[in-house]
Amino acid sequence: MTVTFLGTGTSQGVPVIGCECEVCRSLDFRDKRLRVSVHLQLNGKSIIIDSGPDFRQQVLRERIKRLDGLLFTHEHKDHTSGLDDIRAYNFLQNYDMPLYGEERVLNQIKQEFSYIFSGHNYPGIPRVNLHHISEEPFEMLGIPVIPIRVKHYKLPVLGFRINNFTYITDVNYIAEAELEKIAGSEVIVLGALRKEPHISHFSLAEAVEILTRLNPRQGYLTHISHLMGLHHEVEAELPDFVSLAYDGLKIEL
Repeated sequence: MTVTFLGTGTSQGVPVIGCECEVCRSLDFRDKRLRVSVHLQLNGKSIIIDSGPDFRQQVLRERIKRLDGLLFTHEHKDHTSGLDDIRAYNFLQNYDMPLYGEERVLNQIKQEFSYIFSGHNYPGIPRVNLHHISEEPFEMLGIPVIPIRVKHYKLPVLGFRINNFTYITDVNYIAEAELEKIAGSEVIVLGALRKEPHISHFSLAEAVEILTRLNPRQGYLTHISHLMGLHHEVEAELPDFVSLAYDGLKIEL
């Protein structure tokens, strides 16, 4: 499996519009963070988890010429609002794009992209097939997926374990039973917004504590805000097996 981090930033991205902090002014490419998303290549399939507002820029940057399906963690705009740009893949592949998400998430997509589902199939609108998922394991394009139920303040969100790779973004609580589903993963990606506590996201210390407990070969932190600090400084503070992810990072499992 090849994993490419398309974006590792929080909802505003980094730099933040109008901000003059040292992170937003940094010239280190690792401090430039598009909205959070990840690309997986395995079993001959190309899958993206979440299509945020930077989706087009991300797939162009990584030269992703084929996309077989989209998987959604939840319905917030920084995870869904780039959906319209799948049209290029519809045209190139002559293929209705499979969308996998919980019923609540897909219903929100139906509302926000109502023109896709209006019944007026004029040329150029995205073509999709909806696949409802739940907390039960499922197959996406023949690939087994184990959902991981987490909380994003009061909102239920899904992370996903695919083989020995677990990906969880917006999170501030993981129940014991869900931690057991993650245990044994070779690589775990976990959201960590900033160093200070937050109402709906793990802080840096909280995320590192979870990763230390689960003890993967490698842990990566994502969904990072400009308040986290400079990439190279934060990286130096982390345990050896934990790293900050950055846009464009590729890993092999």
